[in-house]
Amino acid sequence: MVDVKVLGPGCPNCQKLEARVRNVIQRYQLEASVEKVTDYAQIMRWNVMRTPGLVVNNVLVASGRIPSEEEIADWLKQ
Repeated sequence: MVDVKVLGPGCPNCQKLEARVRNVIQRYQLEASVEKVTDYAQIMRWNVMRTPGLVVNNVLVASGRIPSEEEIADWLKQ
């Protein structure tokens, strides 16, 4: 199972990233858990200075931007 964390306070970009992640999971029928992390102290543990951030299996793969669905699929299918 893939462990995914979407880091951000709930801004529109954070919501858009979460929606993209869920679309990819559904499209490829992946087994994944998605956690939305909104607590700034937890976000700072990942050294994310700009949100949204995306963590896959405890590795920060993106921050400060919304990756494409293709990028997200590559990270989730590894």
